[in-house]
Amino acid sequence: MSIKKINVISRNPDQYLRETKRDIHKVQRNYDPDLHPFEAAREYKLALNAVKLEKVFAKPFIGSLTHTEEVSAISRHPSRLSCIFTGTVDGEVLLWDIATQKRQWQVQGHNGKVWCIVGAPDGNSFFTVGNDKTIKRWSLEDSDLPIDTWLCDTMVTGLTHHRYRQEFVTCGQRMLLWDVGTKAPKTSYDWTTTGDRSDATTTCVKFSPVQADVFASGDHSNNLVLYDTRAREVKKLKMSMRINSLAWNPMEAFILTAASEDYNVYSFDIRNFDNKSRVVCVHEGHTSAVTDIDYAPTGREFCTASFDKSIRIFRTTEAHSRDVYHGKRMFRVNCVLWSTDNKYILSGSSDHNVRIWKAQASEKMGILAPREKAAKNYNEELKNKFGHFPELRRIGHHRHLPKHIYNAKKEHRAIKDAQARKEANRRIHSRPGAVPFIPFKHRSVVGLQDEIPSTSGFSPDQSGGGDEDDEEEDDM
Repeated sequence: MSIKKINVISRNPDQYLRETKRDIHKVQRNYDPDLHPFEAAREYKLALNAVKLEKVFAKPFIGSLTHTEEVSAISRHPSRLSCIFTGTVDGEVLLWDIATQKRQWQVQGHNGKVWCIVGAPDGNSFFTVGNDKTIKRWSLEDSDLPIDTWLCDTMVTGLTHHRYRQEFVTCGQRMLLWDVGTKAPKTSYDWTTTGDRSDATTTCVKFSPVQADVFASGDHSNNLVLYDTRAREVKKLKMSMRINSLAWNPMEAFILTAASEDYNVYSFDIRNFDNKSRVVCVHEGHTSAVTDIDYAPTGREFCTASFDKSIRIFRTTEAHSRDVYHGKRMFRVNCVLWSTDNKYILSGSSDHNVRIWKAQASEKMGILAPREKAAKNYNEELKNKFGHFPELRRIGHHRHLPKHIYNAKKEHRAIKDAQARKEANRRIHSRPGAVPFIPFKHRSVVGLQDEIPSTSGFSPDQSGGGDEDDEEEDDM
């Protein structure tokens, strides 16, 4: 009797059956590349569709916070992620909840423009600087009266707080280092140079969040100055145009980014201030003066505000902007802020509004399903893989710009081309070496000065401010 062998196909139902009717059907796939000769073509088509859909769903505007006057300052809440402080040109200080887009607190803080709002590192208070030559400290318990006030003899236009110590630096007609517990400045940083104006008003000042004793400032004499509270030696860099705002990279302590009046943003390496490699990158794109700048918490991107009625998002390693945000009714943008959760960008403009934008224009708000997350990550990988293809680059870099920005860019391009032709002709018709070639990122720097400011201490008789009782009467 012969024995026959019978082959039986045995399958596990878990490999092809759904657990419930709501689950998706399981698909069996063989990933052998020999069986998929058109895989690259299919992925290219998927990458092209992903770039196109990104433009279709690019709707960055979320909402606006309406004010009664022009917005002049904006700051993060020291302890609450969903709240911000704003200041206006008529002296009002407001607390807003971004989630509900409603005002939670309002007070008449100053007589005149609010120059700056800075949160204290302890998370219990914040500081405001006004056009009335006063510095006020407010409690976060929604009090209508400040808990402390400092009076100044000269105009104060900015303030920055030390990350750990109870000290802050103010800028304006004088650069002063203050202690929170006293009414008189501890130290003044006054320049006594003969070749430069010593009475130049300082426009901005910023402490480094990593190297906490180092801070930088920019003044009306086109100087970018580095200070160190531990030593007297500092560096002064002469620029061709004025610096309007400063920002330190939160992840790279040696990168300092400056918003300039010449429509550009400059990233400096403070380790190389003595040589020509100090300018790391020149970020171009704006068609008017850049007024403010703020870094993302990741340190990989930053946003800028400009008088050309737009805000731009730059990657730290790229010269041109990743995205441009503008509105039909948006006027000159005075201040900009990147939220701590890396999700939103807020811009305050002269049309009495603070606008809320997405950091990623096409990002879906809310909770994503697992399949949505997987599809999003897959599309990002496809765009990175095929991003250098001409069609994908053209679609990805295209932006709809307002007419005034488009015409200004054409005019600036024509001016740059004319200057390049003129310089090339001068180099041709001059003796060799008479017209040196200067790289573009080095042309904005005039020179470097190693200076020592005249630091001086203060006694209580030189405080320049009243006592606490007099200040409370002024507030009332």
